[in-house]
Amino acid sequence: MRRSSIYILSFLFFLLFSCASVSIFERTRPLKETTLSGKGRDKILLMDISGIISSKKRSSILKEKTSIVSRVREELKKASTDKRIKGIVLRINSPGGTVTASDIIYREIKQFKEKKKAPVVACMMDVATSGAYYIALSADTIIAHPTSITGSIGVIALKFNVKGLLEKIGIEDETIKSADKKDMWSPFRGSTEEERRIIQGIIRNFHKKFIEKVAEERGLGIEEVKRIADGRIYTAKQALDLGMIDKIGYLDDAISVCKKMAGLKRARVVCYSRPSTYKNNIYSLLNIDLGNLTESVGLTFMYLWIP
Repeated sequence: MRRSSIYILSFLFFLLFSCASVSIFERTRPLKETTLSGKGRDKILLMDISGIISSKKRSSILKEKTSIVSRVREELKKASTDKRIKGIVLRINSPGGTVTASDIIYREIKQFKEKKKAPVVACMMDVATSGAYYIALSADTIIAHPTSITGSIGVIALKFNVKGLLEKIGIEDETIKSADKKDMWSPFRGSTEEERRIIQGIIRNFHKKFIEKVAEERGLGIEEVKRIADGRIYTAKQALDLGMIDKIGYLDDAISVCKKMAGLKRARVVCYSRPSTYKNNIYSLLNIDLGNLTESVGLTFMYLWIP
């Protein structure tokens, strides 16, 4: 009797898991358009730049998500084929991310502008620092909420040296390498002065690129940007005074500015989302996902602010 009960319970569990797996392990589906506000045939696309900016795919037990780089490219491609999309508002809420992912998104938006001849307005929410500010530079106008934090213009390469900890618990690193720098930046040993100089040189190169981008897009002198690009963060008012942004306002203001730049008196504000994702207004699903921060293995250069 007891054995029969075990068989029955096992079978029921198998059926439950099989049925649940259909919805639990949901595959990524194509984007669909949702109207958030406004009326008219012409449209302003509201696009999210949120969480850690990375080319790494985001996933969970419930569903598989594309990377932010992939999603942005997909949204821009869809928008470029829609004649009714007359402009884009970037809703930015991110502390930054990897150097490469930030640069790719910046380039994708710039290419969209050149092809579509449509205005792009960036609206900073809670945080738009480092790589997120780098992306905001692609916009024609940058608006920050009165309580926004921006800046942190700089580069960081994270490393934890766990050699001492491993020694305490009796674990020894026996890495075999072809040359002495093959395991450079390994967490299992301390870095040499020469290795630090090599990494510092790469960081200086990426920092120089960031400074030049700010100077080019904001119409500022290189020396002027260098003075503000020491990694510190700024309030919206400070950023405005320094010429880093164009205006302090709210998301509604950013939408109004975009409509005016596009020559529209009225338009629908739309977004692209996956089926089953509920969005009913311009602030829907506004969050910062820090899940990718610790996912990278090895040396990763980041345009990132870590408070």
